[in-house]
Amino acid sequence: MAELNQVIYKCLFDDLKGDYFLQKVFNNLPKKNLLNVPRYNKKIQNRLHINIKDYKDYYEKIEIEIIPIKCQYGKFINIKPKDNLYYHIYFNDEKEEIKRNNINKGDNIGKIKIIIDYQVISFEELFFYCSCIESIYFKKFYRNNIINMNRMFDSCTLLKEINFSNFNTSNVTNMSKMFNWCTSLKEIDLSNFNTSKVIDMNNIFNNCGSLEKLNLSNMNMNNVTNMSKMFYWCSSLKEINLSNCNADNVTDMSEMFEECTSLKEINFSNFNTNNVINMSSMFNECISLEKIDLSSFNTNNLINMSKMFHLCKSLKEINLFNLNTSNVKNMSEMFNLCTSLKEIDISNFNTSNVTNMNGMFNLCKSLKEINLSNFNTNNVTDMSSMFYGCKSLKELNLSNFNTNNVTDMSRMFDGCGFLKEIDISNFITNNVTNMSNMFSQCSSLKKLNLSNFNTNNVTDMSCMFYCCESLKEIDISNFNTNNVTDMKWMFMRCSNKLKMKIKSQIKNIKEEAF
Repeated sequence: MAELNQVIYKCLFDDLKGDYFLQKVFNNLPKKNLLNVPRYNKKIQNRLHINIKDYKDYYEKIEIEIIPIKCQYGKFINIKPKDNLYYHIYFNDEKEEIKRNNINKGDNIGKIKIIIDYQVISFEELFFYCSCIESIYFKKFYRNNIINMNRMFDSCTLLKEINFSNFNTSNVTNMSKMFNWCTSLKEIDLSNFNTSKVIDMNNIFNNCGSLEKLNLSNMNMNNVTNMSKMFYWCSSLKEINLSNCNADNVTDMSEMFEECTSLKEINFSNFNTNNVINMSSMFNECISLEKIDLSSFNTNNLINMSKMFHLCKSLKEINLFNLNTSNVKNMSEMFNLCTSLKEIDISNFNTSNVTNMNGMFNLCKSLKEINLSNFNTNNVTDMSSMFYGCKSLKELNLSNFNTNNVTDMSRMFDGCGFLKEIDISNFITNNVTNMSNMFSQCSSLKKLNLSNFNTNNVTDMSCMFYCCESLKEIDISNFNTNNVTDMKWMFMRCSNKLKMKIKSQIKNIKEEAF
């Protein structure tokens, strides 16, 4: 400020030797002071040959018009204490400035005009939880010094319209949760958005449950790294076109389309996923989606696929042929509740690094066959509920499965009612502690070879063979049940003949097992 005062002082007293000095000082002023020179003194402008219009993008005031709704009490804008001086609020067409940011019962307000000075560079949470706004119109927004729009309209639940025709986003880096919980918005026109510098778009449209269409054709996503929950719970969206979106730098796409319950089509034709490491729950509960083509996806760096297609209950066709899964560690519940899928081609899957396969095909009740011949399960520790409820499966080849590190096999084949035989003679169960419900409700299973089973560490065998009504041949004489604490209903609803055989094989078996 000392330099600025010197400039003004010299100009005011018309120092003939000041021209060079003034120019030098002006050129070295910080931007926040730089603008004070040309804006407020015509003599300085003339002296330094400054064209005030050249600085319009930086100093121009932003003007916003808000149409409120009648309410008992509600905020219409959030102003940080340090920025109080830079916001000027007017009700209706009055010229007198208002010194409050809320509407009270009895206020007769048809519109609110807000003028924002150039000193404000962040719109973070600007309208956060402003529940008394019906529409927002950005009448003047030319300057480009706004860098943060995080949660800008978050939880404006009654907001129905935003006019972005004069909206400058050229230097914005953060748009996370920008429209989060704008539950009444049916349409957002983003056609003039410049998003070239945006890094974070996580939750940007989260819970926009009324949003029916969204044009992303002009959105530049070159620098975006986070797209997690981007369209989460956009339950009215029927299609999304991402063909023009460059996702080169994105690392997180977790829950990206979760609970987009009306979504029937997604265009991924030019979508680049080279750097994505997390796709967990990406399509979770997209219950209307009938087909997904991910053949263009590059998943070289992908680590997490848990719940990726969870509850896609209408999904009938899925193309995963080009997916590289060599780095994936988590596939738990990946196809859980994909109840309409009849076949899945995952013959190209490299599962050498996967540790969790819990519920991977859980309740895929229409699935008739799965080719797991290329599955490498060397590092898997959890196979619980892996094929639970796959009641249409008639055969399953697990001959290549290495279960040496598995600790949990509970409900692994539970509810596989059409399986007549399961060859698990290669299973190594040294580290397994939980076998509860493992073969429960395998009602067509006639024989089972468990001669290789090591049960030294098993503590839970409850309901292990529950309702295996057709099971006639089983030898568990090698079972060590010393550490088992729960055997309840182990052979419940099995034939009496089988129960007699079991009692002859294991003398100390508890009565609760039957």
